[in-house]
Amino acid sequence: MVMPRSPITRLSRSCLIIFNRVQVVLLRQKLRPVLFKRNTFGILLIAVLSLCCGSLALAQTVPMPELSFKNRTGGTESLSLYRGKIVVLNFWATWCLPCREELPMLDKLASKFPGDQVVFFAVSLDTPETQPKIDRFLGKKKISLPIWLGASTESLKQLNLGEVIPATVIFDRNGEIVMRVLGEASRKDITSRLDWLLSDRTTKAPKPVLRNY
Repeated sequence: MVMPRSPITRLSRSCLIIFNRVQVVLLRQKLRPVLFKRNTFGILLIAVLSLCCGSLALAQTVPMPELSFKNRTGGTESLSLYRGKIVVLNFWATWCLPCREELPMLDKLASKFPGDQVVFFAVSLDTPETQPKIDRFLGKKKISLPIWLGASTESLKQLNLGEVIPATVIFDRNGEIVMRVLGEASRKDITSRLDWLLSDRTTKAPKPVLRNY
């Protein structure tokens, strides 16, 4: 499935409107391309607006898709229920060796962040045939992280995560995808992104997509 393009934000729409009005004004003044060489102000204004609009387009986030999974007691879990919090959603399976290394790290990391602001979930791609192994693995590793069931490669595609696990996606408080980690994530990969999202965001943002394979 191809991820739908995010809607243009009010700010970027305003930028485009201003850009178009500037062009109209310049044309009305009959400042044709040949004369632009002599119109430094016009050139600079167009360049600045182009950069601003381009940056805004790149910064747009992707809305949270309508995805739901089953928890281990059979109840339905929907991502939309957790809007207002930063959500770390990890995809794993018992038969995935890198996942078995990564999940205990995520479990310990979850306790380091305030639960009223950040929540962690791990969604298993295990089929009904291998799902019985989940409880044994969680018990052996003493993992208390909430585990959801019913994920598939189609779920990964909907989130633009490809078809390889482990994979992790991070949603902001508005329920929009802001960061992805493709492959096994390190502790730093996750903490640096969460720390930035919890900050005033005045520093440089981490890469929105990190490929670890």
